[in-house]
Amino acid sequence: MDLPTMGVGSYAAPGWLFLFREAMRAGRTGAEDVEEAFDDATRVAVADQLEAGVDILSDGELRRSRFVYEMYDRLTGIERLPPGRRLGVPGYDRAPHFVARERVTAPHGLGIAGEYRRLRELAPGKPLKVAFPGPMTFMPKIEPEGPYGGDRMALLDDIAGIVRDELDRLAEEGAELIQIDEPGFTDPSHGLDSRLCAEAVNKAVAGYAERVAVHICFGNNASRPYAPRGLGRLLPGMAMLDCSMLVLEFANREMADLDLLPALAERYRIAAGVIDVKSFHIETPAEVAARLERVLAVMPRDRLWVTADCGFSALPRWLAREKLRAMVAGARLVRGQAQPDR
Repeated sequence: MDLPTMGVGSYAAPGWLFLFREAMRAGRTGAEDVEEAFDDATRVAVADQLEAGVDILSDGELRRSRFVYEMYDRLTGIERLPPGRRLGVPGYDRAPHFVARERVTAPHGLGIAGEYRRLRELAPGKPLKVAFPGPMTFMPKIEPEGPYGGDRMALLDDIAGIVRDELDRLAEEGAELIQIDEPGFTDPSHGLDSRLCAEAVNKAVAGYAERVAVHICFGNNASRPYAPRGLGRLLPGMAMLDCSMLVLEFANREMADLDLLPALAERYRIAAGVIDVKSFHIETPAEVAARLERVLAVMPRDRLWVTADCGFSALPRWLAREKLRAMVAGARLVRGQAQPDR
């Protein structure tokens, strides 16, 4: 497939899903209501991707809220801490934080294998990908107290094992493209350099390199980045990752750091983000094609995949649909399958 297109993972939720979640929190829904609603939301996400012409489909992660936060409910041994700030604009300081009171485990898994199984049923015969957070994204939100005695590396080791167990489940389900999302890879606040980050990810994905992609981004909570947005400082760790693909954001950084791609592309396929999900600007197909041509000027065509900078969950659905269409149309221009609009 020439220049395969795919979303990063999360998709913009239809408006009614926000109302349904309010009903869930108020206790006004039953188990069958919940299953039906999330199936319907997933059908919407799949339909939008098919309408746009996306090659590799995901479920939009609509069964999860904000990609990772509800997934902490799958972990045992942790206690949720109240946020220090509740008023004002949303931000990372209002996101869930936890303290470990016991060893952190996920006795029933993270639930991703079940999400993938349902996606396969809802989109039979289609090329699929599944994405979920990696150890460096789970770990920084948990204070390593209790049996960890402040030892963050011991906590990280346990979380890497939890991620690994979910990979095993996904492999049993036949998942062929599994993306580990690691915005945490770019955040130096946890005191680990990029090499130690890579070691944690490698432990989690050992043996699955050929089917694993690693998405490294700078955060997208409320369309805001979290960390300094240069890839150069992360290169020592990125070059150590045992995976087959790197998924990297470029569009919102004005295509910076393309000079790093020749060396990375020798080892990895590159899924280049050419849609800016942090902006309300709707790219034209010609703009997307121009971004792709800049990437192709520094790396082989057969190593390049086409994607957005990050997930679409912080955008309204109408805008996500337009950006998906532009992404696919731009890729088709570069493939020579269409002519630019005049």
